[in-house]
Amino acid sequence: MQMLKSRCYNCGKHRKNPLTGPRCGCGGIFIPELDFKFRDGDYRSNYPYIENIISLGEVETPLVDVGNVSLKLEYYSPTFSYKDRGTRALISWLHQLLPPGSKINEDSSGNAGASISAYGMSAGFDVNIFIPEKTVQSKVNQINAYGARIHRITGSREAVSEAAEHAEGYFASHVLNPEFRDGMRQISYEIFRQNQYRLPDAVFIPVSAGTLLLGMISGFEHLVTSGEAPKVPEIIAVQTEAVSPLCSRLNGIPYDPNKNTQSIADALVSRAPPLLPQMTEAVSRYGRCITVSEEEIISARNELAGKGFLVEYSSATVYGAQKKMKKTGRAVLIMTGNGLKNL
Repeated sequence: MQMLKSRCYNCGKHRKNPLTGPRCGCGGIFIPELDFKFRDGDYRSNYPYIENIISLGEVETPLVDVGNVSLKLEYYSPTFSYKDRGTRALISWLHQLLPPGSKINEDSSGNAGASISAYGMSAGFDVNIFIPEKTVQSKVNQINAYGARIHRITGSREAVSEAAEHAEGYFASHVLNPEFRDGMRQISYEIFRQNQYRLPDAVFIPVSAGTLLLGMISGFEHLVTSGEAPKVPEIIAVQTEAVSPLCSRLNGIPYDPNKNTQSIADALVSRAPPLLPQMTEAVSRYGRCITVSEEEIISARNELAGKGFLVEYSSATVYGAQKKMKKTGRAVLIMTGNGLKNL
């Protein structure tokens, strides 16, 4: 059986036995390593470790010009969010690794839980989703509709993760499993093809746990090292003023992860993300981090809706950031989730 080649960020050891869980023996997180060139073919050509793809009818999501920017509409995915990119890779891999009917556990503030539920149930797993007690009810309803078992956890986002990690079964964490982050590469490849085999000048990415950010950067780096593009686009990581661990670290702004400040962007709630060191290193190399206020998020979401694009508030953060920066050049904004999830 093939495996995704990955190395521990802390100790440098390669992952050898994924059955022991998503973490390295030292407690570190595994980072994917791509040892092949980009292949302009079907999905599996760039995911050679996946033998049988668990599919729910994914499509190449639209890239739509709106004024002087382009919107990558990731909510054209089976569960209406970009999380399906990572879930497709992770669940397909776990389907090869685990016996039929195995119990898998995931922690999520909503969208990842819905995605793991849909794909996991389709693959025949016993799916258990651990969610924060105050998760938006519409997202709880979506998770429940797929038939997964829901476990509400009191406390921080990190407390939810700990509960899922220590429950009986395989910890199918979308944050820790490298296959999930690796699935995000496909977005970068699509942008490259849709932009006439060129990369844009800048890409605006909403950031919480960091899976989308790191996965897309990996995809862009793969295109560069394969000789397909001259350089990685400028990466603009976007967070809310309420929850901004990455921006605070990069911009030298004091930040208290224990301060329970809420944001209307309910998908961007990771106050102490495990991938923060990796995110800091990547954004330091390729771009910057910017925060947006609640007023800027609401205004951006309403403006997008007026143009016919109903997105989650968390997606609208990047539109608000682009307007705030008045960035010139060809920019792509990642629209991560459908606005119906907030209604």
